[in-house]
Amino acid sequence: ITETWWDESHDWNITIGGYNLFKRNRPNRKGGGVALYVRNDYTCEEVQDLNSESHIESIWVKIKGERNNGDVTVGVYYRPPSQTEDLDDAFMEQMIKLSKRTDLVVMGDFNYPDICWKTNSAKTIRSNNFLTSLEDGFIVQKVEEATRGSALLDLILTNREELVNGVEGVGSLGGSDHVLE
Repeated sequence: ITETWWDESHDWNITIGGYNLFKRNRPNRKGGGVALYVRNDYTCEEVQDLNSESHIESIWVKIKGERNNGDVTVGVYYRPPSQTEDLDDAFMEQMIKLSKRTDLVVMGDFNYPDICWKTNSAKTIRSNNFLTSLEDGFIVQKVEEATRGSALLDLILTNREELVNGVEGVGSLGGSDHVLE
């Protein structure tokens, strides 16, 4: 979940039975925030060493693989449209670092409306830098349809394509203006 707008006053009503909640609220400001619910029959833990002093709105959870399956790190990310280039770079460092040591799936509101995913091109330097970083890290984007108006803002990224299949929009949740994937 991105743009949760949660703060500590919401803690009483955000639990879901049978799920572990991992969240990062936006400190000292309204809006933003990310959350990830993981079924409690999975063994999982938050990856702590990535967000120590950062203002990046992301959460990373390592889910332990069963039998012959390896661990998978799942991330949720919210990139505000006005985010600084330094924070963009810091997030990409986080993601690339994780993708080198584990199977990875990250989803969220990336807010790059000028990217054309069919041609893998963009109009702005920052969006092109994002595309280049994905390519350099062997990370692919799996959402094919617009998620807000005509823009594809909400992405699912992975370094192992077979981990994510059958992505399709199912409508929006509550008052959201984004399509759920």
